[in-house]
Amino acid sequence: MNVGVFLALQPYCTVEDNLRLAKAAGFDAADITDTHAGGSMFGSADLAATVSLDGNPFDTKRLFDKYGIKISTICAHAALLDPSSPARFATDEIMKAIKFAAAIGIRDVITTEFDAHTEWAKKLTFEQSIFTIAEKLYEPCRMASDYGVKICLEPHGPYTDTVEGLKAIMNALGNIDSIGVNLDTGNSWLGGSDPVELAKVFKDKIYHIHWKDLGEDFVSKRGKEFGCGFSTIELGKGVIDIKGVIEVLRDSTLIHNSTLEIAGTPELLRASADFVKKHWNAA
Repeated sequence: MNVGVFLALQPYCTVEDNLRLAKAAGFDAADITDTHAGGSMFGSADLAATVSLDGNPFDTKRLFDKYGIKISTICAHAALLDPSSPARFATDEIMKAIKFAAAIGIRDVITTEFDAHTEWAKKLTFEQSIFTIAEKLYEPCRMASDYGVKICLEPHGPYTDTVEGLKAIMNALGNIDSIGVNLDTGNSWLGGSDPVELAKVFKDKIYHIHWKDLGEDFVSKRGKEFGCGFSTIELGKGVIDIKGVIEVLRDSTLIHNSTLEIAGTPELLRASADFVKKHWNAA
């Protein structure tokens, strides 16, 4: 299993700048982390490490190849709870991400629902919320099946953070093979779940992992926040049972890649990668 990095190592710079940093830190795999439809003002001004889903996928692959870095996943995190709008990243963008991924041999497209931003979405019942999320994912799942791509739901909101919510979304979509899980150890724990339990329940549906450990300062926030972007501590130094997750998943044949969602020095990143590899490859 590859251990790569989230390609947002430095703000206000390009994808290529971040690839240089990843390579210098000793990594040979990374996500396409930030994506957008159409054009990006900051991207065009070389102030954001973002990839257009309307661009040529092979240009992006050539850029990663230039630095000897494998593209592990493409991220297409969406506002799946809120009403559909051209201004919201959702179904259209996920479908573009699927085509983009398939063109250059990326298996996994990661998405999530986030917490609700509109008053309308905040008032939805559990059943209404699951329907709203599944409706936006129905066509992407059908397309992903045809293209041989996996849509990975990441714990990053009130429903994907729970066993009940993930199961309900998958059931609503007919439990088809193209819908699975990107297990985020930090987000799931912060949302109030046990990532070891999620690993056990969804072992045959987990296709990718985001590694994060969190410190004691996050304990008071647990069950109150959804997602934390990055951690700033070395894996194994916080309150999350990372080793327990590895013990459950290390014999999985479905997980080809994983990503460190950690902000810090190259030394911290390398130590965290070594932690994963040591326990993943343990006898």
